[in-house]
Amino acid sequence: MRLSLGEAEVCLTAEGLEEAPEGVRLVGREVRVFPPFRSQRFFRHGWQSWSLAAWVDLAQAPTPLLPEARRPKADDPFLLETGAWWGSGLGALKGPDGKVLLLGALDVGARVLGREDLLLGRYSGEGRGWFLAYGEEEEVFSAYARLLPERRSGRPPRVWCSWYSFYTGIGEDLLLKVLDEVAAFPFEVFQVDDGWQRALGDWEPNERFPRGMAYLAQRVREKGLRAGIWLAPFLVTADSSLLWERPDWLLRDGDGRPVRAGFNWGKPLYALDAGNEEVLEWVESLVRKALAWGYDYLKLDFLYAAALPGAEGEARYRRALTRLREAAKEAYLLFCGAPILASLGLADGLRVGPDVAPYWDNEDRSFWLADP
Repeated sequence: MRLSLGEAEVCLTAEGLEEAPEGVRLVGREVRVFPPFRSQRFFRHGWQSWSLAAWVDLAQAPTPLLPEARRPKADDPFLLETGAWWGSGLGALKGPDGKVLLLGALDVGARVLGREDLLLGRYSGEGRGWFLAYGEEEEVFSAYARLLPERRSGRPPRVWCSWYSFYTGIGEDLLLKVLDEVAAFPFEVFQVDDGWQRALGDWEPNERFPRGMAYLAQRVREKGLRAGIWLAPFLVTADSSLLWERPDWLLRDGDGRPVRAGFNWGKPLYALDAGNEEVLEWVESLVRKALAWGYDYLKLDFLYAAALPGAEGEARYRRALTRLREAAKEAYLLFCGAPILASLGLADGLRVGPDVAPYWDNEDRSFWLADP
């Protein structure tokens, strides 16, 4: 069918369409949109917090530069391995006059392919809704954003996070000393990051926190600050008791093998099955434990693990994180390493970039190019 979008006339295939403010809504598990121009630029939207989101040159084919073991930590593995310019949930083509044709999913579990003369949107699950618009870049992206779930919170708090000063080298004595210094500045949250736990999956304080996490939270609150803590609730490593006690909780592929969730801290990462009711109950109890300790700011990291293997797992992810959100009540939830579109409306804050680092040259530890 043919459709006029302001100055542009496009051809498309879809099961149905209806007019919408600033664009049109399309219906279909797969839709195809053919622009009235040949484009050289495609907006490729990354899957999660650490994924590439950028305008790319369609004349240059994408290359999966990361080793296979690290790809789940970087993006939807399909997007890195397909050999074509696919994006997560939305895509856009830029015309010769600088105006943009955008196709965006309104449900979870979608990918969008960009070619010089085509935007192809495809759902991996039950989704059917799409938004199509043409115009100035900021206008069409803003129109799409207005159709997505609204953010939960207002102004984000000012947070001191231990990761960027000490990485995993933290302990009770060190943090209490730093707390005295931090309290003199206009921070609102004192957040304990990675390094307090026994192992990924064993969320109890290690020997460097002899008086426990509740004691530290109390000391933070005495300084007039909110206490924050880091959790990676859907990750587990082989040095944890949980993996060996509950191997049935691991997410497994079609051959029954545990699904790798990437590689970090010098060891493989494994994903817990976010579709397993026992896993969800355990995650809910973990959140309630952190609240009982006195932490009402939770940095929830590596959340993509709950959605592996990619777009196919986003509906499962959305159900699991809805349960987690309800368990957290009014706590501030910062999602990190999280599928972007599938997290909207559940997170108070959402990371949209990788970590900063104490070096300029990225050659040895590049996220995309030369990660050893």
